[in-house]
Amino acid sequence: MRIFGLRNMIWQSYIKGFESFLKLEKSLSANSVEAYIRDINKFAQYCQIESPDLSPEKVTISDLKDFLNWINKIGLSAKSQSRLISGIRAFFGYLILEDVIRINPTQLIESPKLEKRLPDTLSVSDIERLISHIDLSSPEGIRNKAILETLYGCGLRVSELINLRISNLFFKDEFVKITGKGDKERLVPIGSNAKSCIRTYFDHVRNHIDIKKGNSDFVFLNKHGSKLTRVMIFLIIKDLVRKTGLRKRISPHTLRHSFATHMIEGGADLRAVQEMLGHESITTTEIYTHLDRNYLRNAILKFHPRTKPTPKT
Repeated sequence: MRIFGLRNMIWQSYIKGFESFLKLEKSLSANSVEAYIRDINKFAQYCQIESPDLSPEKVTISDLKDFLNWINKIGLSAKSQSRLISGIRAFFGYLILEDVIRINPTQLIESPKLEKRLPDTLSVSDIERLISHIDLSSPEGIRNKAILETLYGCGLRVSELINLRISNLFFKDEFVKITGKGDKERLVPIGSNAKSCIRTYFDHVRNHIDIKKGNSDFVFLNKHGSKLTRVMIFLIIKDLVRKTGLRKRISPHTLRHSFATHMIEGGADLRAVQEMLGHESITTTEIYTHLDRNYLRNAILKFHPRTKPTPKT
């Protein structure tokens, strides 16, 4: 028992150092740090139960494989397994940096393949229903309609919407410039509905707000003159879903998914949709083709030479 207690102290000492590393050097959020530490503690507990004399320095790839077999047997999902492996990799990467170990035992460990999850989408009538329930008698309602039309009309991420700037609106050319992940910029077409709603919002709401310093170039503001937060966008949509009575799990990202799906169902080129969404890889965009079962079938019937009707002789 004394050995078990000693090994536990060693594990906890390294885990404590790893926690400080994540907070101070990696600047991770409190929730992310908590998730990492929770996963490492699971692995540490397993090691101490299965091999009481096993300290972090002595962990081998064989020990890791045994642990992965165990979590697989108890029915942990592929997503949870992948997250656990990611945390363990980070922990042993930290031990390498601290010169505690010289060889990372996680190097040859592969994460389980995750199934591609089809994104939730709304039908065109669902979108219209959401927008029609916005109360346009209030300044917030006029703004919120512009927000929904822009999210759905341009396929934006929440972060892209709240950081959208007036200086990046090119209405004459019917484009907006978006700064996406990794500060990569892209041009996205903007339709007449979104343009009209933004102009109405500017004329009747935004121009009458006392804008706080540093916020003058942001398109969407709260009533106090500051740019909106991600949380605020989620709350706006959550409240709207409640009012409409739609029995679906809807978030701001659902509008982005719906944009992509409706574009592809309408015959848009996959590459064009990739550019508009700001996807690094075409395979990320291809997931939307699975949402409409007729899409691939129709593409084959239309373009594959062996599926075209045989000419009568």
